[in-house]
Amino acid sequence: MEERNITWPSEFILLGFYEWPHLQPILFVIFLLIYFIALIGNLFLTVVIFSSSNLHTPMYFFLCNLSILDIIQTSNVMPKILDICLTKNQSISYLGCLTQVFLFVTCVVVQTFLLAAMAYDRYVAICCPLRYTYLMNMTISLHLAIISWGFGFVGSVVLIGFISHFTFTRFNIINSLLCDQESLLKLTTSNIREIKMAALILIFIFGFIPLAFIIVTYVFVIYNILKIHSNRGKRKAFSTCSSQLTVIILYLGILLKMYLRPNSGNSVVEGKIVSMMYITCIPTLNPVIYSLRNKDVHMAVKKLRSTIHGRL
Repeated sequence: MEERNITWPSEFILLGFYEWPHLQPILFVIFLLIYFIALIGNLFLTVVIFSSSNLHTPMYFFLCNLSILDIIQTSNVMPKILDICLTKNQSISYLGCLTQVFLFVTCVVVQTFLLAAMAYDRYVAICCPLRYTYLMNMTISLHLAIISWGFGFVGSVVLIGFISHFTFTRFNIINSLLCDQESLLKLTTSNIREIKMAALILIFIFGFIPLAFIIVTYVFVIYNILKIHSNRGKRKAFSTCSSQLTVIILYLGILLKMYLRPNSGNSVVEGKIVSMMYITCIPTLNPVIYSLRNKDVHMAVKKLRSTIHGRL
């Protein structure tokens, strides 16, 4: 059968976890529960930060941005995954596919730069505490957040610009959980040599540079904490950045697992599982990690609860 080339296909077919047809109802319940927890957790944390004046600091401002980002990330992918599990409707429109790519790349880039900004915030707080209000304040935080979102938008627009010029075959089956640039590269009949070179440049600018900055920054942070003579001072300093270190280790671990997986017979299924971990674990665990041992958040929650009870 002749494989006809088309520039803009009407739709793609997302296979999802088609390998486990008998588990679709169970997967639907599990994914729906995770999606619900991620939405409620991040919405609740956002409301707490906005409503509590004592949390109007650079660290919590960045955390609020992360929560909004987590909501966008899960809402970009999870509804379609749930639809596939429940109705077995695996089709996604061309525009819907490009939207997923755009939002997914935006979220990855913005999250990386926000984590870099949070690393800088902890560096200034621990290594330059006397100059903190000068080197890191709400104005600077706002500028860093705008830059982070701007980089995410620019990176996604450039990538979508390349993808919009792809020529695809009519057999547009994506063996994945979502539309991403790697899946679309496998389906295009266009010359992808220049596209891959451009993608490497984008990865270096929007991925490697901020990640290297995060690693170097925390090396300096940990080095300065270890120089503190008092054990109490060390514990206090570590407690101020332990949540961020946990999130960064989790984020880097899953991200590296996604893009540095060895090719094997189980690589496709393994890739789907890792992708699902990235889509669900980080947005679900972020509110828990940042709230679990955070006294400021606990106090803000109690204050918000008292305010609500008082109005009722």
